[in-house]
Amino acid sequence: MLWRKEVGGSKADLSGTDLSGIDLSGVDLYRANLSGADLSGANLCHAQLKAVNLCGANLSGANLSGAGVYCADLSYANLSGASLKNADLAHANLSGALLGKANLYKANLSGANLSGANLSGAFLGNANLYHVDLSGADLSGANLKNAALAHADLSDAKPYKADLSGADLSGANLSGANLYEANLSGADLSGANLSGADLSGADLSGANLSDANLSGANLSGALLGNTKLYNANLSGANLSGANLSGANLWDALLPSACLSEANLSGADLHHANLSGANLSGADPLDC
Repeated sequence: MLWRKEVGGSKADLSGTDLSGIDLSGVDLYRANLSGADLSGANLCHAQLKAVNLCGANLSGANLSGAGVYCADLSYANLSGASLKNADLAHANLSGALLGKANLYKANLSGANLSGANLSGAFLGNANLYHVDLSGADLSGANLKNAALAHADLSDAKPYKADLSGADLSGANLSGANLYEANLSGADLSGANLSGADLSGADLSGANLSDANLSGANLSGALLGNTKLYNANLSGANLSGANLSGANLWDALLPSACLSEANLSGADLHHANLSGANLSGADPLDC
């Protein structure tokens, strides 16, 4: 018997145990101690892992599809290449965890702690990441298409070359984030904090950046065609060579911004503040 379930939450102690390749599908391991255990290649499909201690555990290549991992401790665990499709990881602690190339399609990670986690090349399409902590996380090359990231903390995160198209990032904190050549087309970034972020070469075409803070951001060579930048703060931002054709910059703040060689054809800059902005070589604009 691998576990006990009693009123009061008695738990099994399987810390450091070699359980590689084991079939625990559908098993209830509520509050068990599996810290440092080897569960590589294990089948935990639809297992109940609520409040389980998996700190430092090896779950590489494991199947956790549909598993209930609510409030579990997965800090510094190895989940590289694991399948977590439709898993419930709400409020789980995944700080410092390795999730490279993991499949988190439609996973629920709301309120989870993923600070400093490695999610490079991970698949997070349609995942629920509402209010998640991804500060300092590596999301390079990750797929977050249509993911829900409203009010998430991505400060100093590294989602460079990541696919965030259609994602909801409204109210998110992306200050200092590295979004170099990221795909943010059609994303909702209204009210987001992108101050000091690197968005050079990023695709923001059709995105909603209304009321966003982009002060000091690097948007050189970015694609901002038909982007909504209504009332956005772009003071001191670098928009050199950016494509802003058809963008809505009504009431935008652009003091001391660099718009040299930018494409502003058809852009709406009515009531925009361009004091001290560098417009050398910029295409004609509609003010």
